[in-house]
Amino acid sequence: MEQSALMSLVRRPLSPDARIEVPATWEEYEYAQEHLAQDDNEGNKFPRLWYDGSSKLATVVAAPTPLHSDMVGGLTGHLLRACDDVMRHGGISETVREGLAVSADTTNCTDADDGNTVREWDGALSYVINDEQTLTVAFEVGVSQTYKSLRAAISWCVCALHCRLGVAMKISEGVRGERPIVQHYATREDARAAIQRARDDLRNQLHQNPLGPLQWNGSALFGRLRRITIETFRNEDADCSPDTLLEPAQSFDVPPNLKDIVLGDCVPSHILSGSEILATPVDFFRRSWFESKISTAILNTAVLRISRKTKVVRAQ
Repeated sequence: MEQSALMSLVRRPLSPDARIEVPATWEEYEYAQEHLAQDDNEGNKFPRLWYDGSSKLATVVAAPTPLHSDMVGGLTGHLLRACDDVMRHGGISETVREGLAVSADTTNCTDADDGNTVREWDGALSYVINDEQTLTVAFEVGVSQTYKSLRAAISWCVCALHCRLGVAMKISEGVRGERPIVQHYATREDARAAIQRARDDLRNQLHQNPLGPLQWNGSALFGRLRRITIETFRNEDADCSPDTLLEPAQSFDVPPNLKDIVLGDCVPSHILSGSEILATPVDFFRRSWFESKISTAILNTAVLRISRKTKVVRAQ
């Protein structure tokens, strides 16, 4: 198992946001997972592993870019705060409001006839009562991920995890062109100073081009942001199989609000049974926070790409 294709992939350096599939047995997945668990004890949270028992495929998931992780955090955090505002203004007690939170869990393992399946989701809201957690809304953000893969991921959250609502954001970055080459510096201080100069210059570029492109020393660090689409997914069939591929209910180009999301999507119906507040729209997606958040995330992603190409020459 040490020589398996999966172990070879796990040892390779991966670009941020990469998700690579490789054929593997369950035993090979468990062996690789044990190897990664040892690294996790040393503070290495990535790469992560998924496994699909029906297709016998393992997926190696690299660390997310700031663009990816910041958008997940922005969506979940703002929806949570919007729900709390709706309940507070509706006279719902603090005890009930505190049950809704950002889910700390991100991994699920299901045991089916065709084998075990282990997957993760980007973000979710859950409602906790009497120590029982119910996932209500799942979020998936795709940057380098294909739309097909993104749609399958959010469909799995809704069908396999029984979330009431899935929200998927697809971010399409334009072609970057010539990529940066490795820059070598004599000391860490020189390297940090170069990265800071690049950050300052890129920040100035963002003032002129809020959605990119960004360049440094003739190299492209971020392509122009071509399109951002947000889709909502619901499942009307309680008996659908976990691998069902759902159709999006609506599609939006940023920055319209997502007006079809209501409080009842986020809080289980029995918690506020009979209350008309469940049908109250949760107007959480606003242009102001989104543009500020994504501008910062673009800058940090570009700086990350510089950092990965910055090396300190060690004395022999």
